[in-house]
Amino acid sequence: MELNSLYKNNKKKIRVGRGIGSGKGKTSSRGHKGQKSRSGVAIKSFEGGQMPLYRRLPKRGFKILNKKKNIAILNLSRIQSILDNKKNDLKKVIDLKILKEKNLINKKYSKLKILATGEIKDNVEITANFASKQALEKIQKAGGKLSIQKK
Repeated sequence: MELNSLYKNNKKKIRVGRGIGSGKGKTSSRGHKGQKSRSGVAIKSFEGGQMPLYRRLPKRGFKILNKKKNIAILNLSRIQSILDNKKNDLKKVIDLKILKEKNLINKKYSKLKILATGEIKDNVEITANFASKQALEKIQKAGGKLSIQKK
């Protein structure tokens, strides 16, 4: 440590608005009148008359308030891969409860929907809340059974 590397850290803070003699009295560097000279005022997103950023950018999209997010979607190809995997040890019966227990789908889902993408070879019994017509046809063609739960 040397003398030239020291710095002063005990400077007094300037107390604004404590009389004319202090150098920061009267208007306390705020200028005269106007909104910004008053206390408790913050002009958010005001850009000095320039069009604000939030108004320059275009509106995009919309939010669906009652969107159903708790439906698990399973394609036939995914069901076939689950059946092919010997570790899953399914007894040719598939429903939402069993899929959750085996950790094949997330536990947040409360309904199951079957879609027809892919092929299914095994005859399997599936219980779901929703299913497409093509999925129903493909499952029946393979010798399986699809039952729809009403909840």
